[in-house]
Amino acid sequence: METFIRFLYEFLSQIFLGFTSILKGITTGIGQIFDIKTYQNMIGKYQSDLSMPEWILVVIAILFVVIFIGLIIALIYLLTRKYLKFRKQAINEDELMDEVAYLNGQVASLMKEKEEILAMKVSQLGLKPGESPTEEISSQGGGEDEDGATNPDIRFSKLDQIDRDFEDYEHIDYGNKFTLPELCENFRNFAASRLGLYYKIEMIRIFISALASTKLVILQGISGTGKTSLAYAWGKFLKHSSCVASVQPSWRDRTDMFGYFNEFTKKFNETEMLKEMYIAGYCDEVFTVILDEMNLSRVEYYFAEMLSILEMPNRDEWIIELVPNSWKTDPKNIIGGKLKVPPNMWYIGTINNDDSTFAVTDKVYDRAMPIDINDKGVPFDPIPTDAQDINFTYLDNLFRTAMAENQMSQEILDKIEEMDNYVIQHFRIAFGNRIVKHMKNFVPVFVACGGTEVDGVDYFIARKILRKFEQLNVAYIKDEIDPYIAFLDKTFGKNAMKECIEFLLRLKKIA
Repeated sequence: METFIRFLYEFLSQIFLGFTSILKGITTGIGQIFDIKTYQNMIGKYQSDLSMPEWILVVIAILFVVIFIGLIIALIYLLTRKYLKFRKQAINEDELMDEVAYLNGQVASLMKEKEEILAMKVSQLGLKPGESPTEEISSQGGGEDEDGATNPDIRFSKLDQIDRDFEDYEHIDYGNKFTLPELCENFRNFAASRLGLYYKIEMIRIFISALASTKLVILQGISGTGKTSLAYAWGKFLKHSSCVASVQPSWRDRTDMFGYFNEFTKKFNETEMLKEMYIAGYCDEVFTVILDEMNLSRVEYYFAEMLSILEMPNRDEWIIELVPNSWKTDPKNIIGGKLKVPPNMWYIGTINNDDSTFAVTDKVYDRAMPIDINDKGVPFDPIPTDAQDINFTYLDNLFRTAMAENQMSQEILDKIEEMDNYVIQHFRIAFGNRIVKHMKNFVPVFVACGGTEVDGVDYFIARKILRKFEQLNVAYIKDEIDPYIAFLDKTFGKNAMKECIEFLLRLKKIA
């Protein structure tokens, strides 16, 4: 045993002496590298024998060595830092995995608790926990069973209630006989006499024409001029208060408008806007949704799908998918998880352009009808007028008739094409078929409401086409504005295009 101990001592001593020699060698080597005194003695030894060119080479050699040593030190520092960073990341990943495992455990615990609660509920319905309540109670209408207990398998509870409320509903024919000019006057007088809101008749004509030409109307302008009030008054006039959806900066997709299916609760979180759409699907009346402060978030984020749907010419294709599958207890108008967008609903957005909002893009403006409200209402003596019931089919027929009977003249269309060529040549801006089609809907209804064709074209071009000039370098096009005004006067008549000229002069001032 003593022999083995002596062997082990000598064996380990040899190994540790080796490690000691290595550390001693490294320390000695580093000390030798940074032995400044030796370098000074060396330079002093050769100082008298070195010529000027040789001194230059000595300096270069010293700089090269210093740079080389500096690079080695930097490399060691970077490798050490990278290793420490990698090690820290690995530790963070381990901590994250531990946290994920903990959360998974919590989820499992909550799911178990949920199943126990569900088992208690279905046992109250006379079922066994393993049975599906759908098969037993889907044939019972609404969200309650025969004893009045809540049906846990109803995921659209609010829409289910609407189905029951409208179970025996029949369309009402109000026997409307008004004309578009009478509609404008009635609405204007109602807003003034009942709500104390005063609008010029030209503004009402523009508003009604905008409703005829698109389902999305944008009211813009300075605060306090009655943007939201106009949309609010329209709902009151129709005896259907407008559904107000206050846009939030957090809105990112359509679920903020319609709601979403909660996988945990197995319920669909229905919004007031979805409820209003569902009710509109039952009725032959006019409904309005107000997207208040719609550019607090990017419109093309949350309203993108609706922009595409509302542009389809066939209204039977106006369909949104709420859920990817179908339940037996779903509301009767949600087929295959999809709901048809009602044609009798309009979406009126209000916007303010300031530092707290996003700019509305061309994608949105091209599909909507913007209306500027920058003037405060001037009080007048209105004729006392009550709200009235209006059938959507009657109003829609009025719009279609106006478009057929007041089609834009070929003369004005030729002038618009000439203007288009001028704008392309001098401003490098063009407008496509979508805007022309939109104009052919807007202007005829504007004429039918009591306006003139030139005034309708003037307003439309100023809001839908010249608005694009704001995207250009205004200083660059400043010299082109006066010739363009002269072109408009020559083509359409002196001062006939008042809205366009006013816009161009305002643009010139800020150049």
